[in-house]
Amino acid sequence: MLEVQTPADMAAYVGKKIGTSEWLLIDQKRIDDFAKVSGDENWIHIDVERAKRELPNGKTIAHGMLTLSLVTFLGAEISKVKERSRGINYGSNKVRFTAPVPVDSRIRLHRTLEKCEITDGGARLTFGNTIEIEGVDRPALVAETISMVFAKGK
Repeated sequence: MLEVQTPADMAAYVGKKIGTSEWLLIDQKRIDDFAKVSGDENWIHIDVERAKRELPNGKTIAHGMLTLSLVTFLGAEISKVKERSRGINYGSNKVRFTAPVPVDSRIRLHRTLEKCEITDGGARLTFGNTIEIEGVDRPALVAETISMVFAKGK
């Protein structure tokens, strides 16, 4: 894991791959839980029996938005700013869902730091994110996301 002291210290890593997360299993319970909280109960995500009959690989697939939501969780394994007051999601510039994530797949995040803009309160960090599916050549997700990391006392 990359650990820096302050948000401004991230500037030294612009243009570099900063790390890869551990593998995370995407099981049916996680998919079902996401369906409940998001309201997206499309059968391709939650109907295991119908998926066996009608989907090409016979398995339900994770929501694209579930995969995107895991960028923050997996990113926390990759880098850490020690002296900060808080961090928030600022948005996304680009998001592409490039391959489905079948149930019981394992995924992991590869992350680069594309930009570090120093602000009065800390730093605005733009990350390049790729979520890989174990054993699959095509990534599940490619996204450029932005986080604000505030310095202590800000």
